[in-house]
Amino acid sequence: MNRRYININNKILEIVVGDITDQPDIEAIVNSANKDLKPGGGVSGAIHRKAGPELYEYAKSLAPIKVSQAVITPAFRLPNKYVIHTLGPVYGLDKPEDKLLQQTYMNCIRLADEYKVKSLAFPSISTGIFGYPIELAAPLAVESIIQGLKETNLSMVRIVLYTFEDYSVYEGVVAQKDRALPS
Repeated sequence: MNRRYININNKILEIVVGDITDQPDIEAIVNSANKDLKPGGGVSGAIHRKAGPELYEYAKSLAPIKVSQAVITPAFRLPNKYVIHTLGPVYGLDKPEDKLLQQTYMNCIRLADEYKVKSLAFPSISTGIFGYPIELAAPLAVESIIQGLKETNLSMVRIVLYTFEDYSVYEGVVAQKDRALPS
């Protein structure tokens, strides 16, 4: 199994190839949602299918959300306690997309911390149908998560990647960050 982690002040940032809906050891997972929090394709569709129709019934009262905003719901039939829904930026449309993507990650981390979540799993936000090039998104995601681990009570953040190609991009970023951390 492809898995890599780095230790940041006795907290863990981990990357894996896998299914975001199959993370039973994680307290909250992040849904890369649309503004109306409706079941969609990709990550959102998978999360809604596994959580059941109760997820949308609950979430729709929280919609619409703005780019980088995060809201939280119960996870229903998922093996987690919560789902944090967030709207990442559309590459080339939502400006400045780099700042908005970083805010998206940080808002999820802060919301998790507010709910006293200790472990959180992210997909690669905005790199699917929102068109954000993964080579540009991965460093922003990793840097935001490292900052979030330093500033909150989270003890572990996992980035769950759908393909080995995506994993290899993130793995390169994490390896570089790991080398730069003080020993």
